[in-house]
Amino acid sequence: MQGAPYEPDGLQHRPVLADEVLAGLNVQPGGRFIDGTLGGGGHTQLLLQQSRSTRRRAHRDSRADGDAVGQVLGLDVDPAAIRRVRKRFSGEISAGRLSVAQAPFDQMGRIARQRGFTGVDGILLDLGLSSFQLDTPARGFAFRHDGPLDMRFDPYTGSSAAELINNSSWEEIADILYQYGEERQSRAIARAIVASRPVSTTAELADIVCRTVRSRGRQKIHPATRTFQALRIAVNDELGQLARAMSQIPALLRPAGRVAIISFHSLEDRLVKEWMRDNARRFRPDPTLPAGGQEQIPVLAVCNKKPIVPAAAEIEENPRSRSARLRIAEKLPE
Repeated sequence: MQGAPYEPDGLQHRPVLADEVLAGLNVQPGGRFIDGTLGGGGHTQLLLQQSRSTRRRAHRDSRADGDAVGQVLGLDVDPAAIRRVRKRFSGEISAGRLSVAQAPFDQMGRIARQRGFTGVDGILLDLGLSSFQLDTPARGFAFRHDGPLDMRFDPYTGSSAAELINNSSWEEIADILYQYGEERQSRAIARAIVASRPVSTTAELADIVCRTVRSRGRQKIHPATRTFQALRIAVNDELGQLARAMSQIPALLRPAGRVAIISFHSLEDRLVKEWMRDNARRFRPDPTLPAGGQEQIPVLAVCNKKPIVPAAAEIEENPRSRSARLRIAEKLPE
């Protein structure tokens, strides 16, 4: 595989809700964590730093009186992210503090078991795009930069957004835009896309949407925002991957271990909220049963009923954080 030509120098990734994540996961020295979305490595660095301690171990039978250090297992499906993380944290990898795997986070259970990361203290999923992805035109994620209409987290596997819209019927495209982007003008946009095919660049798609969408007064977001979101979700099966990943989390956490999930749009946040709520219930409603439901043993305790959002100062410093929503849950004793 050739080195990817889309790794510009100088881009900086700012971890969203950094203090809130560390507090929510209750990161302590010597803790073991899974970062399912390495991205730029911002949260990974915080986990590594916070889980390190300079205090000497007091156990007389300890083979070494060294520092109590934590460990992190990091996953990302994006090969460019893996390259950056390996370079940035080469020392931590050599020291055995960071283990890195190129894989989607819905495979975290398999990889964690292979690498001895079960019974961990915390799991983090940051579902947002990294600055490297958004600010690299060749990745095709952003309508503000002209580039090939790709949108794949792993640009070497699967079908691109261009292939999706150029090979689907207008009805299929409309369903994607409505279901994943909650775009009310999905049918008109889908017909316009089909009429303009082939569509191969982000600028072409953004122009089609802007010419098609009827203005509803002063819009807070760009007219193409929902279309791009919907196609990205469909291309990467983001909601399916999230659901599969969450189902694996309780088995990987130790009792009192925590999971923190940062979402960036309502579909993700709703899925996370419902998953945490369902796993915290003592009674699972089921209208198909005579009693209307069944008793169950709660697996999680929800730590925050309302999502944690960035403070005004963080939004001012990093406008991309404005949509972030953090939810935290703790595994109950077995």
